[in-house]
Amino acid sequence: MSTNGKEMDLKEMISIYLKKWKWFAMCVIIALTLAHLYLRYAVPEFVASAKIQILEDKGASSELSVLQDLDIFSGNKAKIEDEVEILNARDNYVSIVKNLKLNIRYFVTGNIRSKELYGQEKYPFTINFIAPDSIINKSKHEFFVDIISENDFGYTEEEDGSVVKYTFGSNIKTKIGDIILIPTKQIKGYKGERVRIIVNPIPLVADAYQNRIVINAADSKFSNIINIMLRDHVQQRAIDVIDALVEINNANAVNDKKEIADRTTKFINDRINEIYGTLSNADETAENFKTSRGITDLGSQANVTFEQSTIGEQQLQDANIQLNIASSMKDLISSEEGYEIIPSNVGISDPGIANTAEQYNALVAQRKRLLESSGEKNPVVVKLDQQLESLKKGMQSSLNNVTNNLNLKVNSLSKQLSQINSRIYAAPSNERALRDISRKQQTTESLYLYLLQKREESQITFASASPKSKIINPAYGSYRPVSPNSRMVYLASIVLGLLLPFSVIYAGQLLDNKVHNKVELERFSENVPILVEIPRLGRKEAKFVKKEDRSVLAESLRILRTNINYLQRSKKGDNNVIFVTSSVPGEGKTFVSSNLAAIYASTGKKVLLIGGDIRNPKLYNFFNDNPEVLNGKNKAKPVRSVKTGLTEYLNDTTTQLGDIIIPTQVNSNAIDIIFSGKIPPNPTELLMSDRIKDMFGEVSKMYDYVIVDTAPLMVVTDTLLISDYAGLVLYVVKAGVTDLKVLDFPLKLKKEGKLKGLSFVVNNVKQSNLGYGGKYGYGYGKSVKKWWKFA
Repeated sequence: MSTNGKEMDLKEMISIYLKKWKWFAMCVIIALTLAHLYLRYAVPEFVASAKIQILEDKGASSELSVLQDLDIFSGNKAKIEDEVEILNARDNYVSIVKNLKLNIRYFVTGNIRSKELYGQEKYPFTINFIAPDSIINKSKHEFFVDIISENDFGYTEEEDGSVVKYTFGSNIKTKIGDIILIPTKQIKGYKGERVRIIVNPIPLVADAYQNRIVINAADSKFSNIINIMLRDHVQQRAIDVIDALVEINNANAVNDKKEIADRTTKFINDRINEIYGTLSNADETAENFKTSRGITDLGSQANVTFEQSTIGEQQLQDANIQLNIASSMKDLISSEEGYEIIPSNVGISDPGIANTAEQYNALVAQRKRLLESSGEKNPVVVKLDQQLESLKKGMQSSLNNVTNNLNLKVNSLSKQLSQINSRIYAAPSNERALRDISRKQQTTESLYLYLLQKREESQITFASASPKSKIINPAYGSYRPVSPNSRMVYLASIVLGLLLPFSVIYAGQLLDNKVHNKVELERFSENVPILVEIPRLGRKEAKFVKKEDRSVLAESLRILRTNINYLQRSKKGDNNVIFVTSSVPGEGKTFVSSNLAAIYASTGKKVLLIGGDIRNPKLYNFFNDNPEVLNGKNKAKPVRSVKTGLTEYLNDTTTQLGDIIIPTQVNSNAIDIIFSGKIPPNPTELLMSDRIKDMFGEVSKMYDYVIVDTAPLMVVTDTLLISDYAGLVLYVVKAGVTDLKVLDFPLKLKKEGKLKGLSFVVNNVKQSNLGYGGKYGYGYGKSVKKWWKFA
């Protein structure tokens, strides 16, 4: 039973929403219309993306490679993250905004939406600013241009402001200085259009693009791939920004290498200038010596001695060159404060020092780039400072070791050469002196030629420098807008269109504690029978049933009559007195009692209708407001002309029952009526008199049915005082008005035995709620035209 109950509750709940299908349909149609309007006038947004590969630095030192393998520097992932930070530096976006002039935007205004123009080939005119760039780049300005012809235009700084006519090429004074508009070839296509120009500060535009662009590394830990994505209302602009960002990043890397090459060349040029003077002096000394001594060719002496001397001198010469360069590098690094580019590839034979210098320069360039958009306390900069300090100390230590080794080597070679020269000194003094001069000359010349070679190598290295990144996928657009997504917008509108009425109905169901139909009342009636549902009537519908009426109201009253007869047959005795009451006034008890009397009278039964509510009589008003239903004996006699009624009968013992019974024809149905009479000062005492008992005893014998319109139960106790005389009590519940909690009162009276023969009547039920969930209602045999046939 519980399962079936739940199933019925689910079906009933679904039926509640199905009854409101028109609201769902209307809300969905409205939501789809709004979605269509939104898609029609929303500014679409496109996405552009690119993919680049960070190239490996071939000059990385072997020592650092070992450390990277040990994951001391967080491996390749940390390097890629550093590259992402460098790529996303704010200075890059400032340069992009300046180069592409993204701080100046053109819009062709429309009635609802403005169309943005982008690209020199689409602009109707260009703007020349007379003020300095430092002012323009930090200014914000907006103005409107009405293109009148190819030569004239209107200018205003307010959308609804007065327009001043100018000629293209004229100076226009603005708050950011004078400007000049120069027409382009496209000016013809914009005749009669209004163009809106917005000038924004370059830093703000740069910050906006920095916040909108998405730069991230590939998922793989060992990948050198970086993805770049940007969303923009203009697809080509997003592509241009990404391309410019990659180009600037590569140009910065090349410039860093150029700075290293220039610093190295300067160092070598300084050494060349210094050595050039020494070489000139050596050449002049040799020339003067030979001239003064008249020497042309000294000849050859002991070949073995000279060959040994030559080899020793060559070795000593190479060692001196290495020592000279190493000492210079050592002095340069020791005297340097901070972190600046140092010369690399200057000829030191130790490969570790050369590779370390290249790595040091690469980190210095990376540090400078990061400092342009962040402070020295940036974790990445602090990390670079630690690496640079470690590399500098390593190079100093290596240079100390190299100079010490070279000093030892020079001393050793000098001793060996001294031994060889001791044998040569036996030669003539001229030959020995000339040899000394030639040796000095050769040493200086070799160093000079060596430095010239290194200078060329440095320039060649810069000339062949490649960008730090390789473009895998150039920037390309989505070609279809990614926002707004028409499918998602329409889907969301349908969901919202369904959700809105559903929420309203659901909230109404949660907050609604009223009785709406028979099914809802059955859950709270506790086996008290519910005899009928009386439909809600329109303003123009008849309030009384006719003799041969086939309306929904008449059918519902016939069902009520049948159910009452069934209850009367099932009970012992034959009490034909029926009380009609309710919780509070206005729930339709007078309407039900009057029509119930009419439906019984239509079958030829003798019926008496009594106005038992002597505190607030309603029968007077009910019949007086509907005089067209009265005919027969009282056709010309208004109801309010009746002067005697129930209160007069109870109060005056001389008044007889026949004096207060008014025979009446209601829609050709004969009904006798006892009106309430005048409102007494002591209604409770009157209803407790013995005459009321005598009256009910007498009329129950005179009439087939006695229907009493009593007072509301929850307002006064009048009905309870006379409830013992009733064989059946019809408790009228008004759909949409009566609170479910109110029903506890009559049910409690029934349990206490104070209200016998209790039955419910649901009044004022909507046509859609009649029957079980509105599926089965009244009107059998009535032809109803379907709604779609009216179309």
